[in-house]
Amino acid sequence: MAEYKGIHGTKVQDYTTDPDNPLTGQVWYNETANTLKYFYVNPGSWATGGSLNTGRNSLAGAGTQTAALAFGGYPGLAVTESYNGTNWTEVNDLTTGRGELAGAGTQTAALAFGGETPPTTAVTESWNGTNWTEVADLNTARYALAGAGSTNTAALAFSGNPGSPPYRTGFTESWNGSNWTEVADLATARRGSAGTGTNTAALAFGGDAPTGNTVNTELWNGSAWTEVNNLTTARTDLAGTGTNTAALAFGGTSPTTGATESWNGTNWTEVADLGTARYALAGAGTNTAALAFGGATAPKQQTEEWNQGPATVTITTD
Repeated sequence: MAEYKGIHGTKVQDYTTDPDNPLTGQVWYNETANTLKYFYVNPGSWATGGSLNTGRNSLAGAGTQTAALAFGGYPGLAVTESYNGTNWTEVNDLTTGRGELAGAGTQTAALAFGGETPPTTAVTESWNGTNWTEVADLNTARYALAGAGSTNTAALAFSGNPGSPPYRTGFTESWNGSNWTEVADLATARRGSAGTGTNTAALAFGGDAPTGNTVNTELWNGSAWTEVNNLTTARTDLAGTGTNTAALAFGGTSPTTGATESWNGTNWTEVADLGTARYALAGAGTNTAALAFGGATAPKQQTEEWNQGPATVTITTD
């Protein structure tokens, strides 16, 4: 059997601490921890996370992979759950139960807006880490809309179904912490799209357009939308996480898919699929550390965690 020295030309080095800048594939022995380790760059993969307490679809999410919030869902649910990176815990409910709503913000400062109770609603609620409080409504009531925003005081709402023909809209509204203001419309009206980013730098992608499921992607600069390079896979009812220059798109239909794509600010690239194909799911996190939860494919409680990038791994004999 070939030895490490024969393959790499050097022996496994001993360190008192892990090296600061290890090379890809490097193996070393940590004398302090008494463990053998190696370094690699994960191209991206999904792994099973802790299950939601209440399985559901058409819910919304906010936060990060290790500090997320899940709220709403069908049928007309007000259930809210908080994720700590391992488990979901039920916390205080939304004031208005609804599905196909949108969300923005963090685990302790989130915003929930729009949705269908039924009927279609414009209700907006702000989360302070403990309770939901009703604030000013959207100007246009709609469901199957998308949202973006890093706090509950600055968000963007776009696309959606207003509940009347043509059942798709490009309406965009900006939230300043007190009120919604109508701003420039999306170039392609749609419902069931996904969004990422902030209220001044957002990305809208996918959805059900007048011509069918779309790959259309648009970039928001704070005042206007610009069409950019398309998704690889056309779909609606998908989820997204990240920023307008580093995003992740996953899940959706039709047909039901686990397809995952990574956005680098210019192009979408296909990466590893979700473990369970599903649509009407929610997401949180970044394009390198994301969370996917819920959805219209059983088991609806399922959570998956996406990780991509450099990682140090401890070698065990288990």
